Amino acid sequence: MTFDWTASRTGVYPYATGITAGNVKSLTLRKVTLDGTVDSSAIYLKGVLFVTTTYGKTEAINASTGAVKWRFTPPGYASWAGSAQITTATPVADPSEKWIYAASPGGRIYKLSASNGHTVWSVSITRLPSREKIAGALNYASGHVIAVTGGYIGDQPPYQGHVAVIDAASGRLLHVWNSLCSNRAGLIVPTTCDASDSAIWGRSGAVVDPSTGDLLVATGNAPWNGTTNWGDAVLRLAPDASRLLGNYTPSDTDQLNSSDLDLGSTSPVVLDAGHIAQGGKDGHIRVLSVAAMRGTSPHKGGEVQIVSTPSGTDLFTAPAVWHAGSSTWLFAADNGATEAWHYRNGHLTEAWQHPTGGTSPVVAGGLLWVYNPGGGLNVYKPGSGALVATLPAGGGHWNSPIVVDGHVALPEGNANDHATSGVLDIWSVR
Repeated sequence: MTFDWTASRTGVYPYATGITAGNVKSLTLRKVTLDGTVDSSAIYLKGVLFVTTTYGKTEAINASTGAVKWRFTPPGYASWAGSAQITTATPVADPSEKWIYAASPGGRIYKLSASNGHTVWSVSITRLPSREKIAGALNYASGHVIAVTGGYIGDQPPYQGHVAVIDAASGRLLHVWNSLCSNRAGLIVPTTCDASDSAIWGRSGAVVDPSTGDLLVATGNAPWNGTTNWGDAVLRLAPDASRLLGNYTPSDTDQLNSSDLDLGSTSPVVLDAGHIAQGGKDGHIRVLSVAAMRGTSPHKGGEVQIVSTPSGTDLFTAPAVWHAGSSTWLFAADNGATEAWHYRNGHLTEAWQHPTGGTSPVVAGGLLWVYNPGGGLNVYKPGSGALVATLPAGGGHWNSPIVVDGHVALPEGNANDHATSGVLDIWSVR
């Protein structure tokens, strides 16, 4: 019902899927033509897959037949189609399974009926949608829809990354927390803040800490002063985004900013109640202490551990955290490799590495699924990294799979191609 299975973005589906190492090679592939590229992932409710295209069309697809049940086209679609103004946000459903929430390039979030796609409400979360992009996946917790904003390719100012919390029932915008000019509440006109950028653009969007309900986000390049400007930082917010509860920035935050090495190229990852992990474009994954980040006083450096990303390059994906019995694993993929670590008490120890890159990994049905954006969906044994199968798929970008109910769903394509058609691959048990 949400990107990476839970509001805390574990990337793990802990139940049987009907797909095993024994039958994965015999799945039947169906390719469904979409009205646009889906540079994100699908969600799934009661036999139906839901996707949002880069130009904001949301489509409902029967997972067994590939038939399109309904399509929603947001007002303004014709003015964005084929342009660089896009969204790459995965939609989210609420616990009733009656409603889904989807983003559009016009800067609005829509509440749609899951049964027929009719609009219940819409609300804007930016005053400058041509500069502030909804890139990260939408989230849902405690009756709230949670959305974040970033910028477009080229980091052209003015824009500010911010977190918007919406009442799911009414569509009322409850709180907005701005990562620049954070002393100002609510939506701001970007030109009225003296700082720009600080995109919140990780694939997971805002992560909900399962221990506290707090929101965790990471920001991209921008000034950092530890008071009102929080570029290249990991931030802990109250569950309603009304206030800052904790923060961290690396000691070399100024260098990251000047070198375009966004700390927030991926969202924070909850390892346990006391630790989170944060990747970045500088090729590092940092293990951080929750206690050391606490409070509004600025916290620079003090990492518990720093390890290299799988191939030592930019991390643009959402790692997965798998609790298997008494063991905890972290899986991550970048453009050059896929890697697994054992995690224990704030420390990561490498378990295995595979020299094939990927997007955001997911664990489902006891298998590890990693899409190679160069083509192909790789299936591994999570404990050893042994390759079980490679399912045929075309190229892509940030797309990632879901695995449920005897189906695997994976969108193809790259948002930056600005296409108005696309493909959804669905593999099913015969």
